[in-house]
Amino acid sequence: MGGSFKIATVRGIAIKIHITFFLILIYAALAFGAGGRGSNGALFGIVATLLLFVCVVLHELGHSVVAQHYGIVVRDITLWPIGGLARLERMPEKPSQEFWIAIAGPAVNFVIAGAIFAIARVLSSTQLGFDLGELERGLLRLQVPSLLAYLFSANLFLGVFNLIPAFPMDGGRILRALLASRVDHTRATAIAVAVGQNLALLAGLYGFLTGQLSLLLIAIFVFMGAGSEGQMVQVKSVLEDLKVRQAFSRRTEVLDPDDRLTRAVDLTLSSFQSDFPVLRGGELVGLLTRTDLLAALQKRGSNAFVVSVMRKEFPHVSPNDNLFKAQQMMMEHNVEALPVMENGQFHGLLTLRDVDELYRLLSVSPQLLLARKGLVEKPAA
Repeated sequence: MGGSFKIATVRGIAIKIHITFFLILIYAALAFGAGGRGSNGALFGIVATLLLFVCVVLHELGHSVVAQHYGIVVRDITLWPIGGLARLERMPEKPSQEFWIAIAGPAVNFVIAGAIFAIARVLSSTQLGFDLGELERGLLRLQVPSLLAYLFSANLFLGVFNLIPAFPMDGGRILRALLASRVDHTRATAIAVAVGQNLALLAGLYGFLTGQLSLLLIAIFVFMGAGSEGQMVQVKSVLEDLKVRQAFSRRTEVLDPDDRLTRAVDLTLSSFQSDFPVLRGGELVGLLTRTDLLAALQKRGSNAFVVSVMRKEFPHVSPNDNLFKAQQMMMEHNVEALPVMENGQFHGLLTLRDVDELYRLLSVSPQLLLARKGLVEKPAA
């Protein structure tokens, strides 16, 4: 994932930190250092936040380990200022699998809270047990009791918060899994999205009326996350049974490595094609994307050679690949076009525009969708 770097590997899963993660440490230092607590409070905030994100990693590993149990590859876990995200190669196929994967994360937080409570009980005889009253009164000291109290309450909060039935939190996926055991996956998602967005609206309204900015921001995040999940599932329901061969462009303008960028500009203006496969002697050797073309024009000018700008490493698909997976591949690699290859031969280009046009067409015409999937008999001649 762009803008992140790896810090560890657990069970073959890369643990990454996004560069924006450090903003939360700055915020923690300012927030905990306020109110006269000074540098001691700021230091407490930084240490407590780092320990909390260790718990976040364990939360995401809970999801990941269960996903691996069901044979799902976990690509990585990335830490952001607002939490962590485990990226699965595919979504679980059965509602029961999604249920156990989703509930594993909050369960980890409750186990951590229980372990901290047990440790505190043991340490209480040595006056190192935690005092939640001190935490409530803002007596934050960089000592074992204060840190234990903070982590105990934070893990309880994370466990309960993630069980709220709203995407993109675990509770939304748990709700969908329960619904999907009785209705189809798309319908279950629509219901879960509606529940999540309505809860977000209520929370946002309460946050606005009471002046709680953090609650308002969380409500906006939940509302947008639920809508994004619903949109993705809707797209999947339309595209999942289609193949690349039903969407890709066969008549594609191509470039030679020795062409100059001015030719790419001319072809863009005349054909409205913005991504170009680069062929030498009929062999695909590169891909010039619209993003790379614009950046190169600004930095090098239109006389630069295509070979100096094109991508030499890029994903590709075959005509019989799943169309939805191809679309997800484009989003993952941040490209708007994929070369279509079969037996080492270049056949054409699949673009996001191709996918979007097909999706819009089939979304408004269910009969056409069924026919496209080959589920409707052709009328007799």
